[in-house]
Amino acid sequence: MAKYNLDYLDKKILRMISEDARIPFLEVARACNVSGAAIHQRIQKLQSLGIIKGSQFILDPEKIGYETCAYIGLYLKDPSRFDEVVEALRKIPEVVECHYTTGGFDMFIKIYTRNNHHLLTLIHDKLQPLGLSRSETIISFNAAINRPLVIDEAEIQGS
Repeated sequence: MAKYNLDYLDKKILRMISEDARIPFLEVARACNVSGAAIHQRIQKLQSLGIIKGSQFILDPEKIGYETCAYIGLYLKDPSRFDEVVEALRKIPEVVECHYTTGGFDMFIKIYTRNNHHLLTLIHDKLQPLGLSRSETIISFNAAINRPLVIDEAEIQGS
């Protein structure tokens, strides 16, 4: 995959919109001393390159009834079934992330459940039938840091 070299303007735009995805393009344009059309074109370019993957509203799982956050390391009986298992995981709404990792796990997932009983039911009824030899679950009590990647001001100046 080719790497796109971000210039000063790209980095400044990315920093501003990553801090507030709802910031008006004209406000970004004023801060960057360019036209609104230039910002619009840059953002479209960054989207087409896959650098910007969209914008979204972020829900607080706990406030909508999903009080348990867990990370589960999955060990597959047949690791050649990665793609099939990922497709099955996509159909489980509680699964919010899935990673291929180094180390002992074949996959590592993040899930939100209503409570520990819901977590147990999900593991037993939805995950085990995917062909797991075993799993290891870690329950998160609280996210001490939870933020998107932000382009540092020093990196912007280094362009």
